[in-house]
Amino acid sequence: MPMQLDGITLTADDHGAGRADGYPGRSRARTHAVDRGSVDVQAIRRHFVFPGVGRVVTNNAASTQPPDELLELYRSLAAGYENVHRGQSDASRAMTALFEESYDTIARFLGAPGRASIALYRNTTEAINAVMYSLLTEFRDGDNVVTTMMEHNSNYVPWYAMCREILPRLGRRVEYRLARFDPGTGELDLDHLASLIDARTKLVCCTGASNFLGTRIRLPAVRALADGSGYRQPSGERRSYLLVDAAQLVPGSFVDVQALDVDYLAFSFHKLLAPFGVGVLYAKEHLLASSLPFLYGGDMIAEGRVFPDRVGYTCLPWKFAAGTPNILGAIVSAQALRILLDLALSPECPAYFGTGKPIERAAVESAMGRVSAWNRQLTSRALDGLGAIPGITIYGPRDPARRTSLVAFNAAGRDPVAVAEGLNRAGVESRAGCHCATLAHHALELTPRGSCRLSFYLYNTLDEVDQAVAAVAAIAAGPSGPAERGFPWTG
Repeated sequence: MPMQLDGITLTADDHGAGRADGYPGRSRARTHAVDRGSVDVQAIRRHFVFPGVGRVVTNNAASTQPPDELLELYRSLAAGYENVHRGQSDASRAMTALFEESYDTIARFLGAPGRASIALYRNTTEAINAVMYSLLTEFRDGDNVVTTMMEHNSNYVPWYAMCREILPRLGRRVEYRLARFDPGTGELDLDHLASLIDARTKLVCCTGASNFLGTRIRLPAVRALADGSGYRQPSGERRSYLLVDAAQLVPGSFVDVQALDVDYLAFSFHKLLAPFGVGVLYAKEHLLASSLPFLYGGDMIAEGRVFPDRVGYTCLPWKFAAGTPNILGAIVSAQALRILLDLALSPECPAYFGTGKPIERAAVESAMGRVSAWNRQLTSRALDGLGAIPGITIYGPRDPARRTSLVAFNAAGRDPVAVAEGLNRAGVESRAGCHCATLAHHALELTPRGSCRLSFYLYNTLDEVDQAVAAVAAIAAGPSGPAERGFPWTG
């Protein structure tokens, strides 16, 4: 049944896509012209609250800002608020249709075969932990996991814990190995990575783009190395699985999971315009079908198939959706993908948000191409500006095409936290610390163990980048603070 949302009517059509009528204050377009044009930044900014209150939001690698329409959608969904898969009421059926459609939208955005390859969690961290726990019993004595020194703690600590704390209690010895990166260029050392992968490497884990160095990893090269390991998986495949932490990759890049041939890929919606609380795990369907669930309980069991001596699990993707899920979060997050396409392609004439229009791969590629191109301009401006300031050290590749839209740096003789606090007083938002990339900060032997980071997204302007750079220049040229105050951040 249609669900009335205070001026927006959402339904689920025959293709499982939500449909909405009545997008307040804006005209409706039937189609988008799919091309490689630039984004209309000023039109995009009219969809957000933060420009009106004078914020310079340059901490987007931590979390992006939600558009007004998504916040309104949250409120509007209250009219039909009900649980999913647990009722015969019209409200429950309508909410279930919208919830299930969210999986279809996510799959289309990633180029996945369908909803059976998607599992939803709270964030990227939980999604990676789900892979670890699902594969836990498959590891054999003498196996290894290969990851890198560039990882966010979310893609290192679970494997450390598995190898050092969990599997030893089960009497199994599994090793983790860490591939280094070039401290000058910020590029992953593929030769070192290749030397670590062998016939006992069950899994290779790497970031798609570093949240500290900004480096875009050459994923096809990593895939080729994993393919060549010869490890015998339970399915009979003779290669290592590849897991990609794409938390920094998906928000600003066109990603096609089938073209990349990744086995697992995780990202978070709070870095992709949506409110907090929803993360995505993409996995090849046969892996989810054969893996043990991460969580057990209600809704992930087959209807009526719970007995004293056996339990049957339900079909994918609900096998990995135990308990009452974050229903509104899933619906709103999927709509975030739709509004991202609209903002990138025609922000004054939306075509996807709240509609039953299928997301075409060509439109996703065009939209994300525009987002990537604008982010690259912002990053190039920041790299040039920061690079001209005496005493500034920039980490990661200097070519903006080789990195995502973040720049981490340090100012000589300045505590990075003090720099971030100074930027805040100048009206510029940033982040200081290890950014949860603790291994990389250790590898660079930074003292104190941290850096300051500016990060940009499609709604930022070149003027905001210039304002941030000018503030950094003023701080770098100003009087020094206390010589080595304690540095409080560990992640």
